Amino acid sequence: MADAHLIATTQAPRESWREAMADLISSGEELLASLGLDSEALGLSAEAARTFPLRVPRAFAARMRRGDPNDPLLRQVLAVREETLPAPGFGADPTGEQGDANPRRGVIHKYHGRLLLVVTGSCAIHCRYCFRRHFPYGDNQNSRKEWGEALDYIAADPEVHEVILSGGDPLVAGDRALAELVQSIAAIPHVKRLRVHTRLPVVIPERVTDGLLQALAGTRLPCVVVLHSNHHRELDAAVADSCRQMAAAGITLLNQAVLLRGVNDNLDAQLQLAERLFELGVLPYYLHLLDKVDGASHFDIPEALALELHHAMAARLPGYLLPRLVREVAGAPAKMAVTAG
Repeated sequence: MADAHLIATTQAPRESWREAMADLISSGEELLASLGLDSEALGLSAEAARTFPLRVPRAFAARMRRGDPNDPLLRQVLAVREETLPAPGFGADPTGEQGDANPRRGVIHKYHGRLLLVVTGSCAIHCRYCFRRHFPYGDNQNSRKEWGEALDYIAADPEVHEVILSGGDPLVAGDRALAELVQSIAAIPHVKRLRVHTRLPVVIPERVTDGLLQALAGTRLPCVVVLHSNHHRELDAAVADSCRQMAAAGITLLNQAVLLRGVNDNLDAQLQLAERLFELGVLPYYLHLLDKVDGASHFDIPEALALELHHAMAARLPGYLLPRLVREVAGAPAKMAVTAG
């Protein structure tokens, strides 16, 4: 497999999504000024931004409510002083992705039957609760030869039936690069499915190009795209159009959200998210408890309150719109359902 076509280093001609990626908001002062908000009152922190730089697509910022310091989209991306406070029980690798779970550069293999490829360490948006905000991406960037070794690793394990593209955000890679990688994966006979975990179609919806659709849906592998959206106001008309394009290409669409204090920790927010996702042809998949990563403790919700909220959701939603409430436990064989008792 080592001589397979792998991720290219050359880029396709500049497209609108690339222009959006090149023009991200990287200043908290700029973001807050555009919303008519005071940086001191909101606890903007240069120290937090040094540890984990602020990155926000302008299209995402445009969905924030001007003058609202509690805007749920703003809270997800603003670097604040609370991130710098010590928090017992929080750490750099809350989901156990380093060590034995990272057997090759760019490969995370924690669960039976499936593994994850770190396509890139880059992302269009830096969500402040990101469980990989301390991940050693520099140690997982692959050369052409190392991508061959990663594919050889998959080919050598006949029990790997699903390959998950992740990052960072895997869709930061160009269409040609992704097509070559997916074709190489599809050439491994025992791989049955391709999954892509991404936030890009939500935060920069023009990323869904004809070339991307062909890359993801143009092989024998059924493709599942798992979007990441936490609040219904993230899902505007442009996102809806991109979702419909993916669905029309035969891609199965799911969503995973994180339960975040001050963002979506109430029944109305969760019901509106589920209903809006279904309007877009996306099924709610997981509602995650916060991964306890350093810098994110101010988003944490007590488990008892999470269960109470999930029970209230179950009383209001049909089963196919109710996401599973889960947590990820380092070393566990799968994501763990959160249940009473």
